[in-house]
Amino acid sequence: MNTVAKKWITGAAIASLTLASLSNVAWADATRGLEIAQERKERDQGWGDSLSIMEMILTDSQGTSSTRLMRSKNLEVHGDGDKGLTIFDQPRDVKGTAFLNHSHITDADDQWLYLPALKRVKRISSRNKSGPFMGSEFSYEDLSSFELEKYSFNYLNQEQINGVETYVLEQIPTDKNSGYTKQIAWIDSEHYRPMKVEFYDRRGALLKTLTFHDYQQYLNKYWRAHKMVMVNHLSGKTTELKTSAMEFQTGLTEKDFQKNVLKRIR
Repeated sequence: MNTVAKKWITGAAIASLTLASLSNVAWADATRGLEIAQERKERDQGWGDSLSIMEMILTDSQGTSSTRLMRSKNLEVHGDGDKGLTIFDQPRDVKGTAFLNHSHITDADDQWLYLPALKRVKRISSRNKSGPFMGSEFSYEDLSSFELEKYSFNYLNQEQINGVETYVLEQIPTDKNSGYTKQIAWIDSEHYRPMKVEFYDRRGALLKTLTFHDYQQYLNKYWRAHKMVMVNHLSGKTTELKTSAMEFQTGLTEKDFQKNVLKRIR
């Protein structure tokens, strides 16, 4: 075999090994990412139902803010996504407004908004779920329960946030109607709680960042952030959700989350 042929074969072998190595790394990253996401999901199962009292604080780019008081009911659903009902109590212009969300594992979520001024229930189209929820920096998509099938995952690295060791995951939505091309999530490596999530828009630019604060534990197992802050980097607006009270396993059932309850909200 001549020298040229030997060099060609050697180069091809090196290239092949390099590609195989890169392929293994990519596969390992995706596998590890899914493992972390599965552990996060597993640790937050079995809570049943919950009630919470919350404040929504909207702040514009000039620093002017307004506050809304709301109640939130949630129901864990086995074999499907969770259900949620949010009711606005103050101020007067939003009092009685209610949002009902039926999350699903693979299908598009079912979402309805009751507007008391119009006395009608508006269905939120899956194509419009990237729109703002009640003028906040949270979209309707952000209000869905965390389901593994909604994303493909990729483990990126480990970083510290405020002294907390976290796993950094890339989460790519599987829904073609998603308002995001990807999310980058920082997950606490001890308790598998989300600490921060970056949301990238359809152009791939950083759109929003959500941070989680003041975690409290319930039933000796389940962690809930009592403060969440969503910052919109394009508009300069911020929405803060603060929980003042929370209770679990209160006896809520499927009947409390039917569409016909919206018009009876008080």
